[in-house]
Amino acid sequence: MKILVVDDYPTMRRIVRNLLDQIGYKDVEEAGNGVEALEKIKGHRYDLVISDWNMEPMTGLELLKNVRGDAALAKTPFIMVTAESKAENVVAAKQAGASQYIVKPFTAETLKAKIASVIN
Repeated sequence: MKILVVDDYPTMRRIVRNLLDQIGYKDVEEAGNGVEALEKIKGHRYDLVISDWNMEPMTGLELLKNVRGDAALAKTPFIMVTAESKAENVVAAKQAGASQYIVKPFTAETLKAKIASVIN
């Protein structure tokens, strides 16, 4: 399974990559922002996108809307990650088509459960 991790903080990308590695996912690529991620997504097929919400110049929500708006990409499982647990953010992510939503910090077990819920 090929996974794209999108976050503007290299440390957070490394943490998510390490968690993915712990639960058995080795084919992981990274993008530092939504614009870079969208270019990668359009150029390659990913089985899952895990994206941070708060990024510049394109937020994770804007990235999600772009992915869902492209017929070729629309069915790609997409997990939104954020430090904010506000109900309106969860609602906005779901309305935009997020497959799942994870609030930081999270464990490998939480990540594993969220991935299982979107790929099965």
